[in-house]
Amino acid sequence: MRPAADSGAAVALVYAIARCTLLRIHETGYPLAANPMRSLIIRLPNHLGDACMALPTLDRLAGEGIELTLAGRPWAQELFAAYPWPVVGLPAARRERIAALRALRVRMPQQREALLLTNSFSSALEFRLAGLRPAGYATDGRRLLLHRAIAVPAAWSGPMHTIEYYFHLAQALLRLAPATAPVPSLQLTAAARERAAAALARAAAGANYVVLCPVAQGRHRGQVKSWSGFGRLGGELIARRSVVVVCPGPGEQASARAAVPQARIIEPLDLGAFAALLAGSRLVVANDSGPGHLAAAVGARLVGVFGVTDPAKTRPLGPGVRLVGGAGGWPPYDQVAAAVATELGEG
Repeated sequence: MRPAADSGAAVALVYAIARCTLLRIHETGYPLAANPMRSLIIRLPNHLGDACMALPTLDRLAGEGIELTLAGRPWAQELFAAYPWPVVGLPAARRERIAALRALRVRMPQQREALLLTNSFSSALEFRLAGLRPAGYATDGRRLLLHRAIAVPAAWSGPMHTIEYYFHLAQALLRLAPATAPVPSLQLTAAARERAAAALARAAAGANYVVLCPVAQGRHRGQVKSWSGFGRLGGELIARRSVVVVCPGPGEQASARAAVPQARIIEPLDLGAFAALLAGSRLVVANDSGPGHLAAAVGARLVGVFGVTDPAKTRPLGPGVRLVGGAGGWPPYDQVAAAVATELGEG
């Protein structure tokens, strides 16, 4: 009976190896063999700043030869207009989002693999109900919904930047060698630049202007995310003969006018044109908000003003970025004004 015992032991060993391999695939995405993935549906983050911080991750995935289809808020269609990636705008209502994802699966029956750059339980559930196979971080109790669950890196409990957080997810999914994420860089279309130029012409702003972004949506732990010094800064810049423009987003016109009443108000633009407007400026001054990250991503010179959020995790990154303040409170007005004067060559 010895051979039977040996046979049973061999079967048990094979089963154990297979089980470990399957668990490994579930945790990291693939076994140690070459990555077979050729296409991915990417669930984009819900906020503009996070979408900008995800750019290096999207570029890395595309650089590995993976065909990307993006799914996210409707504004993402214009934000990524310069890229070859199809963008599906997801509706606000959950049932409609699931229906849109199902329609995408029907149109692209071979493309079921997905990567969630969102951390929520609901995003994983929606992709599962649409018949897709999402991978993502094992957050918000959603591990069992993920086709491939990836552990949150230990560094995230420290000062790991959000750009690196997204970048690590792609590297873990594809079993890539660890690398440092580059700073975000957003491509723009010629049409977006033309729309920005036309808006500036209608406002008689010329080509030598400073953009102030005084509005920041929502609160952070109950605290307002908008610096209170934009009105004074705008008045002083205008007194020094700078052309100051404000381009509010949808529904922000009244808040923007109240914050900087002396500025030239540009009508709300689509995100592509707004990004081009920022790219062509002398300087952008913004809160820790989507416009600040967008300005950094298009290579604009930026003074970012922090007062309630943690710069270690969410600061805009780029060669022309200067930060003032931090999570401990808003900086003194004179400190921000001095940084702006320095960036404009007036300090």
